[in-house]
Amino acid sequence: MSTESARSATPAKRQVRLVAHFPGVNSATVWSDPAAGSQIDFASFRHFAQTAERGLFDYVFLAEGLRVREHGGEIHDLDVAGRPATLAVITAMAAVTQHIGVVGTLTSTFNEPFELARQLATIDHLSNGRVGWNVVTTSDAFHGANFRRGGYLPHAERYTRAEEFVAVAKELWNSWDAAAIVADRASGRYIDPERVRRVTHTGPQFSVAATSTVPRSPQGFPVIVQAGDSPAGRDFAAANAEIIFSRHTSFAEGQAFYSDVKGRLPGVGRTEDSLLILPGATFALGDTDADAVERAREISLAQTTPQTAIAWVEAIWGHELPGLDPDGSLPRSDPSDGQQRQGQVSTQVADRVARAEQLRSRAAAEGLTLRELVAAETARHTFVGSPDTVAAAIDRAVQERASDGFVLVPHLTPGGLDEFVDRVVPVLQERGVFRTRYETDPETGANPTLRRTLGLPQPPHVAWQPAGERVPAGVGA
Repeated sequence: MSTESARSATPAKRQVRLVAHFPGVNSATVWSDPAAGSQIDFASFRHFAQTAERGLFDYVFLAEGLRVREHGGEIHDLDVAGRPATLAVITAMAAVTQHIGVVGTLTSTFNEPFELARQLATIDHLSNGRVGWNVVTTSDAFHGANFRRGGYLPHAERYTRAEEFVAVAKELWNSWDAAAIVADRASGRYIDPERVRRVTHTGPQFSVAATSTVPRSPQGFPVIVQAGDSPAGRDFAAANAEIIFSRHTSFAEGQAFYSDVKGRLPGVGRTEDSLLILPGATFALGDTDADAVERAREISLAQTTPQTAIAWVEAIWGHELPGLDPDGSLPRSDPSDGQQRQGQVSTQVADRVARAEQLRSRAAAEGLTLRELVAAETARHTFVGSPDTVAAAIDRAVQERASDGFVLVPHLTPGGLDEFVDRVVPVLQERGVFRTRYETDPETGANPTLRRTLGLPQPPHVAWQPAGERVPAGVGA
């Protein structure tokens, strides 16, 4: 075989997808660091989004919370108290960037399809097709008490509602034909009403009879992101999502999750490249691997405040532990047999006594205080090492199908991403697995839509049907 033939026969390297998750979401953010800035000042959002765009990331991602975090009925005072409204922030970030996508978390449990579809379609137009929607199914009474229905939906019903919610939103996004806007100045005819269909939907969760007020957006409709991990969540993702924000960051777990979810796609008529799996990941960089390990230890300890450490231990022990010293040792008493203490700073364990003994053994073997132990258990970083080491680990995960890329969560607001962009991105580019520029539309020269940046297929526009007929649920998935 000639050299040229051998080169052409070598499979192309899979390209790494990178997403920037805005920090300031929970106690993983080291707000006490002198280098940390505001978590709500627009300057922070602007710096973060523009840094991610400078690093040629696919999109910047924003979480949303509809309540403050509590533990034992009280506000967990060193956690982030709340989060700004997602739609306002992603709109603002889109206004100060040109290429990068903006994706926001919005619940299907406490929103309504018509209004949310309208809002997202509007921002998708304003950003020239750079919007995505992370669909979450809010689970608990901490959220439900903020809304008139109160309480919360059982697990299965949350996904039933989400499935129908997304289906209705897609019906609305698909209800304007591509040629609906005529804009004929000579005739004075702006729109062809025969190409705008009224959506009539009746289902167990929603009854909607509406005409969308927003034309079809440049990318068809917003990219759908989902983060569920249960069997129902995986089925929902396979049928509806285009990106999964996964929690499986270890190599072996990542490969297993990747194989499981991608294996569900043929059953719903989808191809492997129509769904990207992007685990959340943290990082600690150093000039050498040893430097990075020490820095990771320091960051983990800073992320674990005394209050957080005590709350974590109390959640396992099942009751309050007055006088517990975070710089001392674990309680000598065994956990209680009752239900786990109610709170959002918690950890689920099947056998509390066995878990307590396991923690005591580790603390003794490694000479750890209570706080150091909690940091070692809960604040582990995904990628730790020099830029070359971290780039190699990311590359391996993508090439060997443990992921399609990663959602990076820095520990500082807003400058925590800067070092990664400056030191790791160039190494990924040298390895030939990360873009060196955003690709514009070859025909028009326009900036890319989020779908084009991600390499996702354009959702098909439904063949035109007479007014009043319903588009099948899930079309364009």
